[in-house]
Amino acid sequence: MTKIPPSEQRDSLYANPLGSVADFSFDQTVVDVFPDMIKRSVPGYATIISMIGNLAERYAKSNSDCYDLGCSLGAATLAMRHRIQAANCRIIGVDNSAAMVERCRQLMDADSGEIPVDIICADLQDVNLNNASVVVLNFTLQFIPLAERQVILQRIYDGLNPGGVLILSEKLTFDDSAHDELMIELHHNFKRANGYSDLEIAQKRQAIEDVLIPETLSTHRERLRDVGFSSSDLWFQCFNFASMIAIK
Repeated sequence: MTKIPPSEQRDSLYANPLGSVADFSFDQTVVDVFPDMIKRSVPGYATIISMIGNLAERYAKSNSDCYDLGCSLGAATLAMRHRIQAANCRIIGVDNSAAMVERCRQLMDADSGEIPVDIICADLQDVNLNNASVVVLNFTLQFIPLAERQVILQRIYDGLNPGGVLILSEKLTFDDSAHDELMIELHHNFKRANGYSDLEIAQKRQAIEDVLIPETLSTHRERLRDVGFSSSDLWFQCFNFASMIAIK
């Protein structure tokens, strides 16, 4: 039997009852199933990735850097790499999971794109950005401690060139509790339709509840305004998953 490449394995990490559900982490077991996990868990993910490429094509400037912060396996990096037309651009992907970085580098080496890509293993808190025309935070900020989020966004704003853009995708929570529960229910129905069992949904939710801390859209807008962005708005939403664009 032909072995399925790691990038094509089906996510069954929470298919069996676990005596103790550990906090979710981006370790090798997650890396091996990540493309399937993200496709079956995040509504609109493929659209977001495609449009990140579209937005990067629009905003990337010649002789500048584009950043994919929390790049995981590099889906947004690849989308940018194959759409950017500006000359002498470089893409810098950053992730603090060594397993993700190793696999991401393999995927970049196998890719035919011509734009140079550097994949760095580091915490976002330690990354100094400069000469940036595009920065992507694609479902990354939600895993950063709340007290550190504004500092990271301030570094991004300071490192962006005038006219540069931040693409910020996040899972949302809502002030209205009934609406919040509805969005959670619709998301779980989406996961059921993609083959996840109620046990998988419940155990994954338990694993991630102390790791992924969502915020309201108004909180994100206020923080973006506070760090200096002159313009920010929602460009995509499906249930409790959304993506914003902020322009310096």
